[in-house]
Amino acid sequence: MYLIVGVSLVKSSPSVALKGKIHYPGIYAVERQAMYKTINDVNVKGMRVLVRADLNVPVHDSSVSDLTRLERLKPTLDRLTDEGARVIVMSHFGRPKGKKIPELSLKPVANALSKVLNDRSVAFASDCIGTAAKETVSALGQGQIAVLENLRFHSGEETNCSIFASELAELGDIFVNDGFSVSHRAHASTAGIASLLPSVAGINMQAELTALSSALEHPKRPVGAIVGGAKISTKLEVLGNLTERMDFVVVGGAMANTFLCAIGVDVGKSLIENDMVSTARKIIANSDNRGCELVLPSDVVIAPALETDVFTDVVKIAGVPKDKMILDIGPESVSGLCAKLTECRTLLWNGPLGAFEVPPFDQSTNAIAVTAAKLTRNGVMTSVAGGGDTVAALNQAGVAEDFTYVSTAGGAFLEWLEGKQLPGVEALSGTGK
Repeated sequence: MYLIVGVSLVKSSPSVALKGKIHYPGIYAVERQAMYKTINDVNVKGMRVLVRADLNVPVHDSSVSDLTRLERLKPTLDRLTDEGARVIVMSHFGRPKGKKIPELSLKPVANALSKVLNDRSVAFASDCIGTAAKETVSALGQGQIAVLENLRFHSGEETNCSIFASELAELGDIFVNDGFSVSHRAHASTAGIASLLPSVAGINMQAELTALSSALEHPKRPVGAIVGGAKISTKLEVLGNLTERMDFVVVGGAMANTFLCAIGVDVGKSLIENDMVSTARKIIANSDNRGCELVLPSDVVIAPALETDVFTDVVKIAGVPKDKMILDIGPESVSGLCAKLTECRTLLWNGPLGAFEVPPFDQSTNAIAVTAAKLTRNGVMTSVAGGGDTVAALNQAGVAEDFTYVSTAGGAFLEWLEGKQLPGVEALSGTGK
């Protein structure tokens, strides 16, 4: 059972990896009035193809510990090399702030990429511009791949310097952006270069755009969203945009506490944002005016501290003791939400429902994830999820592969949910030189 909150209504209400599920057209259009060509629309044989990827992956002791982003890049590289392109991959890594820092070299990542590409040889250039880069690119034959050194070793990358963008463009004939997760940044390698070369979207980029558009721009209804996290302040624009588009929005995580406080609930010593209580009230009123249900928990899991094996209890939201904190939604709320999802045809998910990193406060997130995954497998629901914590939670629940699409993007995914234009995506609607 869930608490459905409106401007004049506060009452308990009864519940009422791509895996071949999405097909991608050669030219992709969305409601935001932009057209994006893809690698299906260009002849790359013999061409030098510059690919903007996101190789900013976790590296420990020169070993990549999570290959997800490299695996997402593989289809684009396979397609390009199979068609005889000379492929040059470029990316940032960490925050060197314009200085060459050996510990932030992309060489270990290039080695890992070689393994992901079934031990295909991957050349490595010790710089991303200049003589070293040109010599490495010149040595490439058709169907071969090179990785350039960290773009952010040069300050011109983050300042979108036109000279730096031109030096990158000299290395290629065609630009392929396959890094949706970095396309919210107007950098030389995302926005700048797209004005200098014929530019298209890679397979991973296209998958992101297709999945997000299907969920946000043209969803099957009823459409709902789960938005979790610690702070309303970091999700304010997301909530504003989603309450305009969704039939219902579930608010979870610690930020639900601020909403509960806004409707007069004493949340004990739970984490809240006191300066956002009035904002929460406005979101409640606006969602009601727009006909969007704002869904808050009717019962919660409480504990004296966020610790493993701590004593927990389940109480109605009106019964939270002053010396306890809310750390998850309760079983009644989980049951109500699972029932609500059976009526949902499209689901967007960003943020866990509880403090999932610390058991047992992961139970609600796991249960909802399993339900959404089952509905997706059965063809009832299109499910799109994104954000670092969300991906971790779905992986922890063992259901990430069952969702229609799970985005590896963080900031870019959030900005898309906020309704913002992403510079790297918008740049693809141009024609290049």
